[in-house]
Amino acid sequence: MKDKIVSADEAVAIIRDRDTLCSSGFVGVGTPDELLMALERRYRETRHPADLTLLFAAAPGDSRERGLNRLAHDGLIKRVVGGHWALVPKLGELALANRIEAYNLPLGCISHLYRNIAARGPGTITKIGLRTFVDPRLEGGKLNARTTEDLVELLTIDDEEWLRYKAFPIHVALLRGTTADPAGNITMEREALTLDNLAIAMAAKNSRGFVIVQVERIAAANTLNPRTVQIPGILVDCVVVAEPENHPQTYGTPYNHAFSGRQRVPMDRIKPLELDERKIIARRCAFELPPGGVVNLGIGMPEGVAAVGAEERVLQHLTLTAEPGIIGGMPQGGLNFGTALNPDAVIHQNQQFDFYDGGGLDLACLGMAQADAAGNVNVSRFSNRLAGAGGFINISQSAKKIVFAGTFTSGGLKVAIEDGALHILREGSSRKFVKAVEQITFSGERAAETGQSVYYVTERCVFERTPAGVELIEIAPGVDFERDVLGQMDFKPLLRNVRQMDARIFRDGTMGLDHQLLGRNPADRISYDAERNILFVNFEGFEVRTIEDVDLVRSEVERRCKEIGKPVALIVNYDGFYLDPIVSDTYFSMIAYLEKRYYSSASRYTTSAFMRMKLGEALTERHVAPHIFETQAEAEHFARSRQSR
Repeated sequence: MKDKIVSADEAVAIIRDRDTLCSSGFVGVGTPDELLMALERRYRETRHPADLTLLFAAAPGDSRERGLNRLAHDGLIKRVVGGHWALVPKLGELALANRIEAYNLPLGCISHLYRNIAARGPGTITKIGLRTFVDPRLEGGKLNARTTEDLVELLTIDDEEWLRYKAFPIHVALLRGTTADPAGNITMEREALTLDNLAIAMAAKNSRGFVIVQVERIAAANTLNPRTVQIPGILVDCVVVAEPENHPQTYGTPYNHAFSGRQRVPMDRIKPLELDERKIIARRCAFELPPGGVVNLGIGMPEGVAAVGAEERVLQHLTLTAEPGIIGGMPQGGLNFGTALNPDAVIHQNQQFDFYDGGGLDLACLGMAQADAAGNVNVSRFSNRLAGAGGFINISQSAKKIVFAGTFTSGGLKVAIEDGALHILREGSSRKFVKAVEQITFSGERAAETGQSVYYVTERCVFERTPAGVELIEIAPGVDFERDVLGQMDFKPLLRNVRQMDARIFRDGTMGLDHQLLGRNPADRISYDAERNILFVNFEGFEVRTIEDVDLVRSEVERRCKEIGKPVALIVNYDGFYLDPIVSDTYFSMIAYLEKRYYSSASRYTTSAFMRMKLGEALTERHVAPHIFETQAEAEHFARSRQSR
């Protein structure tokens, strides 16, 4: 076909009974609703196609009616293999009622499975999922009694345990893009994510199947820039132009240029969170943020960590990511989850999980529905609710450090923060710290064996998974240890050295987290050699951006000089030092003030010729002898020569 543009009804007419159907989509991003609506309409009218197998990685749905919820009809679906189920509750109801065969496999493993199917491989072989509910020694990812076929196999390779997620053909792929030409070449310039579209299209085509793509618009033949084509026309059988209302950028936003990287928006107007239990948890988690590191924040409670990081001015010093392929920027929540404002890059979802699974994350902060005495965590299934694992297993099992975040109890919890203390006004009706979780989504024992750093952060206390077990390490001010902690748990944690949570977490205003995380606290950068009477200040990598920063430097240096009680020889390291031009005049005036009152001599050094020139000019203008050198040895030689006089 030279012209592949057809109607939605014509496109879905090629789907046959018992086909395996794969749909793209991450919440509402990339979800082909026009095609899903047409498929549902065909089934209602004809009762065909029937007995489909449905495959998806990240639940394309809105937790109500849209997305794959449209396909939740008896007879239409026979089997579902999905990564995340919380946003497709209508399918979840069928699974819990034992009316369909149903599997929950890790999102990243399904994402990688597409590539393996495309390459006609044996399936995805990985350690992801070991000792969790997808391990065939536990549940094998099966969700009900009707589901009997094993899709996950335990292997031993070179005396190590691995899991194989079995490959199977994809007969029809339903995908989404922005622009198509008559030959079926697809671009995605207005999409917030590229997801696994290319891999899914290849998997379907190499399974001798069909690829149908929903788009916003059609371009003339031979006019698309080949560098912008995400799905080449050789992989596409049909193209459908969607109605605008069935093609929003996300389910929460019709279109935002910042999500697609076509505009950058100011990030200094983010409203601070209200000081409640959610902010307390987010603040404590933020203390674990790694400067210069790569971080994943999960949906729900962990979303607040980004807001706290923005308020504390530390986001520019680390890289936030989201599992569908976002690198950099500020990940969004709710029905915009998976997108980001001002991302640095958007890569394919399967590539992101290559990075994650290989240990690329320095920190992951994820939600926590249940935790037990072994340090296991459950977020996937509890009582009559099926949430699914999503990318949780990939991320939690592979990150160097993992912080689980959640309130201590749920269901009506009410707290008050007064005078820097936490008070439990009404306890939640459900306990989260139980003897044994209902389903193991994260294995605490495996984490201990691999040496992974694991914390469990709540509004009233913090636990750590140590080699000896789950240990209580911090408790909030104002909390009754026996009543509010031990009295609300089904197991007793290890108790060895319990300390109080940082008091700043429970007070209004910023915590000064930037100074702490970035080593910007001058008190930690000042040392005194009493024998030589030298005060050494290490400003390497230090940043002075505000008047408050200038005042903090002045107060700490002045405090130390007053404690010493006599004039000192000052040596300052200015390598990598940054001074915002807005506060430079105030900063150099502060230097002149200190030098006239507390120093017998002062020498400064930096390898930066520009910084030496800048310091020299500014100090000379204030009638302060600059004495600026290139090396520490030169600065120390100068200090000794002045002392010998």
